[in-house]
Amino acid sequence: MRREIRFRLNGEAVSAQVAPHENLVEVLQESFGLYGARESCGQGLCGCCTVLVDGTAVSGCLYLATQIENAQVQTVEEGGELDAVQEAFIESAAFQCGFCTPGFVLMTRQLLDENPQPSEEEIKHYLSGNLCRCAAYPQIIEAVQLAAKKRRKT
Repeated sequence: MRREIRFRLNGEAVSAQVAPHENLVEVLQESFGLYGARESCGQGLCGCCTVLVDGTAVSGCLYLATQIENAQVQTVEEGGELDAVQEAFIESAAFQCGFCTPGFVLMTRQLLDENPQPSEEEIKHYLSGNLCRCAAYPQIIEAVQLAAKKRRKT
C-alpha cells in the first residue's frame, strides 16, 4: 500500500508515492533519478548513503522514506554549480573510485556549517562514520581543510 509524501528536495517542492518499507535511498533513486546516495552496507555503517534531512546527516539506507514528510532533503546533486566543498575534493584528488565521495561531501558540508575551522583531529572524528575503501583519507582530510579555507574567502 503506497501513500503520497510531500517534501522539499534540493530546494524544490516535490511529492512521491512510497511504500511503508522503502528507504530514502530507494525513493531518491527510483522516483527522482538521484544516484549520489548509494546503498552499500545496508546497515548505516559506511556513509555511502548519506543524505541531509533538515540539515542533519542521516543514513539513507536506514531512513524510512515516510519519515521525510514535510522535511528538507539535500543530496549531493543539489545546485547547478560546484560548491566550495566539491571544488576542494576535486582539487585535492580526494577520491579514487568516487563511490563514497557524495557521503563525504555532505558530511563535510555539515561539519563546516557547525565548525568553520576544524582541526585535523576534529575532521577525523567527524568523518569517522564514512568509509573509503580506496583509502584516500589523507586527500579527504586535505580537501576538508581546503574547503574550510575556500568557504572563509566567500
